[in-house]
Amino acid sequence: MESNGEIIAVSAPSGAGKTTIVKRVLAEFPEIVFSVSATTRKKRNNETHGKEYFFISEDEFKKKIKNDEFVEWEQFYDYYYGTFKSFIEDNVSVGKPVLLEVDVKGALSLKRIYPDAHLIYILPPNQEELIERLTNRQTETPEDLQKRIERAKMELSLKDKFDYFVINKELEIAVSEAKSLIKNILHKE
Repeated sequence: MESNGEIIAVSAPSGAGKTTIVKRVLAEFPEIVFSVSATTRKKRNNETHGKEYFFISEDEFKKKIKNDEFVEWEQFYDYYYGTFKSFIEDNVSVGKPVLLEVDVKGALSLKRIYPDAHLIYILPPNQEELIERLTNRQTETPEDLQKRIERAKMELSLKDKFDYFVINKELEIAVSEAKSLIKNILHKE
C-alpha cells in the first residue's frame, strides 16, 4: 500500500508507562491520528467506548477475525485485542500519520504487514521496578497480575526487534525523547 502517512507503533510491557507517554505525545502532535483498538475485556470506570478502546463482544470480535478485518489481533488475559485494518488504511491513504499503542506481538505483526512502520519500545528502568508499578496499580486480580508479570518478561525478550527505544526512568525525560523521535519520523525538524 503506497501512502504518505507514517505508521508509528508504541509498545511496552504493561506498567512501563506507554499510555501516559502516548497521551503526552498526542497532545503535542494534533495531526497524528490515534488508532483505537478493539477489545473484548470489560470497560473500566475511567474508560469511554471509542476513546480508549472499542469494547465489543467476543462473538463480534471472532466474526471480524474471520472477515480479516484486523491488522493484528491477539488473545491474552482471557480477552481479545485487535487493531482494525480499515482504520489504519483509511487514514494513511490520505497522508495522515497514525499512532498505535499496541502490545509487543501486535507491533511485530504490524511490521510484517507494513514494513515501513516505525516501532518504538518503551522500556522500564528494570524488571523489579516494572513489577512494583504493576502491583501498585491495583487494577487486576492477583491471578491477572501474575499473568501480566509473566507476559512482561516475554515482551522484554522481544525488544531487539524494535526500531527505537525510550527508557522510562524519569517520565519527563522519556516523554521528551518520545516526542523528539516522533518529530524526526514525521520529518518536522
